[in-house]
Amino acid sequence: MQHNRNVRNGLLIGFILVKFFIQYQLFSGAYELHRDEFLHLDQANHLAWGYLSVPPVTSWLSYIIQLLGNGFFWIKFFPTLFGALTMVVVWKTVEQLNGGLFALVLSAVCVTFSVLFRLNALYQPNSLDVLCWTASYYFLLKYLASERPKWLYFFALTFAFGFLNKYNIIFMLAGVFLSLLLTKDRKIFLNGHLYAAALLGLLIISPNLYWQHTHGYPVFIHLRELADTQLVNVRISDFIGAQLLFFPGSILLVFLGLYALATDKKYLPYRSLCWSFLITIGIFLLLKAKDYYAIGIYPIYFAFGAVAISHLVAAPSKRMIKAGVLLLPLLLFLPMYLYAFPNKSPQYVVKKHHIYHMLGLLRWEDGEEHPIPQDFADMLGWRELARKVDSVYDEFPDKKHTLVLCDNYGQAGAINYYSQHGIQAVSFNADYVNWFDLAPAYHHLIRVKNNADQGKEYALTSAFFKESTKADSIGNRYAREYGTTIYSFRDATIDINARLLSELLATPGYLKKQR
Repeated sequence: MQHNRNVRNGLLIGFILVKFFIQYQLFSGAYELHRDEFLHLDQANHLAWGYLSVPPVTSWLSYIIQLLGNGFFWIKFFPTLFGALTMVVVWKTVEQLNGGLFALVLSAVCVTFSVLFRLNALYQPNSLDVLCWTASYYFLLKYLASERPKWLYFFALTFAFGFLNKYNIIFMLAGVFLSLLLTKDRKIFLNGHLYAAALLGLLIISPNLYWQHTHGYPVFIHLRELADTQLVNVRISDFIGAQLLFFPGSILLVFLGLYALATDKKYLPYRSLCWSFLITIGIFLLLKAKDYYAIGIYPIYFAFGAVAISHLVAAPSKRMIKAGVLLLPLLLFLPMYLYAFPNKSPQYVVKKHHIYHMLGLLRWEDGEEHPIPQDFADMLGWRELARKVDSVYDEFPDKKHTLVLCDNYGQAGAINYYSQHGIQAVSFNADYVNWFDLAPAYHHLIRVKNNADQGKEYALTSAFFKESTKADSIGNRYAREYGTTIYSFRDATIDINARLLSELLATPGYLKKQR
């Protein structure tokens, strides 16, 4: 028995090491950090109980990363860790279902060699979101199996932490709540511990709820902007197609797990989890959500599918089938490894345009196709931008009174991350709208402007300065920021600070209650 436990633990550790090793091989030196990563890292310099873009947990992690040196290794470490822990939770779920060694290995293969490699490649809230979904399902499963109250508290704690990481986890709770209400498990609502656990979770998230309330619920501003600019381009057919591509070679295992939940008597205690899946997916389809919002729902069902298929191929005569089931996710992951990660240069992507087009990787959130995937384009041009802004900044003798104003959070974050001069660039976009330092009286301006409407912007701004120059621009044609221009404006003839405050007060998301 102890020998078997040692083998299992050894295999689990092996999968974790494989996960970390491969994850760090997914980045070509041609790419830099992603635009979203710059914003999240900058939150470490502005700790709060809430942000316009995300809840506070990301800022806490960013602060830890900053203490560790803010280097590439640690930036990628945490999403990789969350991906590895997701696999561990699925492994523990298989053990809870009395699955054998084959089921354990199969579940680990399916979760590891999947879209999680892509999700865990970026320092964003999504990796922790998937872990919190999976752990929440696991604790619910443990409660349904034993009805021990402690699992309700673990569920509440996990949900609360997940809520403070990404509000997306509300959809998991909605699916669970409705599924329990629709099944015999509705008796849970007569359990006093459920309400005590709910109160505990509410207390944990209350600082963020209070922050949202006192600042006019900026989350709704973010959601409205998201709906107007991105979700409007989401097609239900694309959403469904993406779900099939997230777990190549293993998505059928999810359906097998759902079938087992719905029909197998030994899974009767967990049957509400089948309804939970259908309800949550239905909500996402109804709301035209982004395809990756649903990734967190899948890992736990691999455990059910792996145990179910292990019983079907238990006979010695079916060894070849078992081998095929294990190898299929690995083999079908290979195309994903070759094309879905930033491990090939932009020139290679353009050369293989037909393949990327066929896989649907060239369609951006604007609904149009572009030369390289959007995530890849979002990892280019940032060092160049920071270097060129630094060069312009060097020309200003009065640096304390020089403002660096950008069009979007990616520009501002990249400059702040890569700048050699400690520049604190700002923008009227995303969280940067609340990070303006209006203490210095600004006399000079470095303006980083998107490619569109540059002429109009330059003409309007030049009228308020004695000297204006088009200093430089981003030359990497594969970067999403290609053509972004850096303007230099000296010796203002107006009160810049008063103009800034006026614009800030009119900007959606500006936290007026703080001022």
